[in-house]
Amino acid sequence: MKNSTVAMSPASSGRTASHRWKVLGVGFAANASFSAAFSGIPTTAVFLRSDYHLGNGGLGLVLGMLGLGIAVSELPWGLLTDRWGDRRVLLLGLLTTAAALAGMALFVAPSGTHVPSVTMLALGLLLVGLLGGSVNGSSGRAVMAWFREGERGLAMSIRQTAVPTGGGLGALVLPVLASHFGFASAYAVLALACAITAGFTWHWLHEPSHVDADGARAAHGAAGAASAAPAKVSPLRNMGIWRVALGAAALCVPQLAVVTFGTVFLHDFSRAGVLAISVTMAAVQTGAAVARVWSGGWTDRHGNRRAYMRACSLLTAVLFASLALLTGLAGLHHAALSTVFALMIVLGGVSASAWHGVAFTELATQAGTSRAGTALAIGNTCVFLTLFLTPLAIPLLLSMGSWPMVWAVASVCALIAWPVFPRASRGGKISAAHACDPT
Repeated sequence: MKNSTVAMSPASSGRTASHRWKVLGVGFAANASFSAAFSGIPTTAVFLRSDYHLGNGGLGLVLGMLGLGIAVSELPWGLLTDRWGDRRVLLLGLLTTAAALAGMALFVAPSGTHVPSVTMLALGLLLVGLLGGSVNGSSGRAVMAWFREGERGLAMSIRQTAVPTGGGLGALVLPVLASHFGFASAYAVLALACAITAGFTWHWLHEPSHVDADGARAAHGAAGAASAAPAKVSPLRNMGIWRVALGAAALCVPQLAVVTFGTVFLHDFSRAGVLAISVTMAAVQTGAAVARVWSGGWTDRHGNRRAYMRACSLLTAVLFASLALLTGLAGLHHAALSTVFALMIVLGGVSASAWHGVAFTELATQAGTSRAGTALAIGNTCVFLTLFLTPLAIPLLLSMGSWPMVWAVASVCALIAWPVFPRASRGGKISAAHACDPT
């Protein structure tokens, strides 16, 4: 059944505007559950390398498979969400992702003398990514449908904070589980989280009661009017949407360098211990979560989403250039600077992550709520292609120039995002009238 029609059941007609916060909670939980997998598993990189007998190249390959799976599946899931609806797609995605993770716990975890092959691990993580790609677009479209313009930046940023929140929990829990109880326990916990979230989705995620002019629904009008009418051009042909998506992909390189190989850098280069590494990576995710919520509310009040994204790209470029310089100058004294390196990783990681909710709000606003699933999928496809490519590129950079080159390339990618992001409308404000302006 297409989403252009909504059945007016007694249950749906009895829901009030306050129900939108439950929908936001479901979207948050769904993203956090999956983020604990795709952001949390890389924090076990040191143990993946030892338990699965991997080199840095093999480690980069298996971590990249998660990103490849998400990137390949995002657009089909987004198109399906716009056709089938948020509830169906999110339920299907969470349940099948839980099943895939349970399968990995049973068949792809090292036990005793049995060490699964790199191929099995890579295919397992690829499958998790393919199925989990359903979460992003479907939960984002649900939030856009229940919140009005002027609230959506904050709501989407809260939803996006689920990514660093889930990643932070994964960073705290998964390395401990993997090191003390094996990877079977880590995969099983992730599967359980997805299954529990599917239960919340079944109970709380429902269609709003009214359909407005652009196909977005709002609960009894209290959830607000819809965004401006969507652009006549399909999101797939909207240059403004592609500029936001490609800028996001470039700015994700430094973020994902921290997420995927930050633990390896702290372990191998600065000689940090497991506790220090876990605390540092959790601080990255916690700081990113706080920054996303703040940025969503701030840009809602000032109408400056585009200017904010461009500013984040410049700040991130400066921070990673500083980290590259510091790493190059450290020489043989790098172990004594472990605290400084950890602080730089936290600052750079937060700056490279703070803009996500703002960017995805901009994508959905340009497309209109009825096409938000497709627009969000375009953004996520570009972002997760970066998640696939970044872990593959880092081992090559390490072989050529070691860690200073890794952080220098991350800085350059952040700088590239600055001209790619669309400029702010005249006067620096993003209003409903300008929401579809691709310039």
